[in-house]
Amino acid sequence: MAKIEELTEILVNEIEDFNKGISKLEAISDKINTTKVSIDLREYKSIIESHQLKMIEVIDSQERLLNRFENLLKNAKVYPNWAVIVFILSLLISLSSLFYAYVVKQQINLSYNKANTKDKVESNDYIKSFFKSNLN
Repeated sequence: MAKIEELTEILVNEIEDFNKGISKLEAISDKINTTKVSIDLREYKSIIESHQLKMIEVIDSQERLLNRFENLLKNAKVYPNWAVIVFILSLLISLSSLFYAYVVKQQINLSYNKANTKDKVESNDYIKSFFKSNLN
């Protein structure tokens, strides 16, 4: 029985400590609920406004820079028109002169071959006639 009395005494002490803790928590909770917190944002508001103005200035300068680059790209030409036209004309003239030279070379070769065969035939005829007239 002594043990049961000891256990009940310990249990009663623990319950009393628990009740004391609860009453302290209620008092703290009441203090928290009644305390009003106010934040002074005037200083931060001025900082935020100055930062916002700086950001607007930066955005404006970036937009001006972007517009300048866009205008430069619109007006940019790698080569002037006259240079492109001169290049194309010179290319066409050089290609046509190469073609003309090839055709002339082919005609020269053809006429050379004709003259060569004609000369062979004439020389053979001359040699035959020479031998006929001199051997008989």
